[in-house]
Amino acid sequence: MTFILIEGKKKLRLICRVAGLSLLIILFVTAGNISCKKETDEETVGEEVTVVKEGMNEFEGVVKVGVGKYFFIPGAKGIDMILQGESEVGDVSTLVDKEVRVRGEFSPESPSILVVDTIDVKEEGADWRNIFTRTEEAVLDDYVDSKVREEFEVLKDLDYKEKEGWEGKGKVKIYGKLEKTTITEGEEEKDVYNIIVLDEKENEVGKVIVDSITDYAQYYLKKLRLFDKFWFYADLKETVEWKTRRRTRELFHADVVFAGLF
Repeated sequence: MTFILIEGKKKLRLICRVAGLSLLIILFVTAGNISCKKETDEETVGEEVTVVKEGMNEFEGVVKVGVGKYFFIPGAKGIDMILQGESEVGDVSTLVDKEVRVRGEFSPESPSILVVDTIDVKEEGADWRNIFTRTEEAVLDDYVDSKVREEFEVLKDLDYKEKEGWEGKGKVKIYGKLEKTTITEGEEEKDVYNIIVLDEKENEVGKVIVDSITDYAQYYLKKLRLFDKFWFYADLKETVEWKTRRRTRELFHADVVFAGLF
């Protein structure tokens, strides 16, 4: 009889432990999902998300990012808007923090782009004023879609002493952080960019000299401003000569065409 009671207590403790462990796992997964959702939806807080469809679409919201001809409204989740041509406000960056109503065309051929036809800005008194009507075809000269990104070769295990790791390659994909330095040339200030190249353990292994960076890449860097490490898609250029490379760990020159989290 005593033996049966002892065995019963052991089973009860085992059941309690299993139940407790299961509860911890559920709480952990739930917390992870909430965290991921918060990170994913942070740009859309307070905004109604509209589903995009093929053909003409209309969105309203506050512009959060604007670079070159590209801008972003949180309500149009996953869509980059392109303004082709002259607008009353000039540079698209002047639209940032303004409430706008945008009408534009979406095509599956460019799955993340909405070509803007008209833009209205909300003024005091809740009135809308038209500031842009498209009169020319959109030119996606620096747009890099997901299929094109597959053509870029990932550079791994880079070492400043072994130029064979990058020489002879064209379109490359590099993991790291963008470093900006402002220098003075004559009487003008100029921004100089380098990519701090990181390995799988996020240790610095060298630098890439950025000769140019497209508006589309700059736009995405601002759009992903909550992050500081990216995959940089670039056209690889000439190698830095050995004497300089040995001293500065600068590996090669490149033109950056896109930056993303994967």
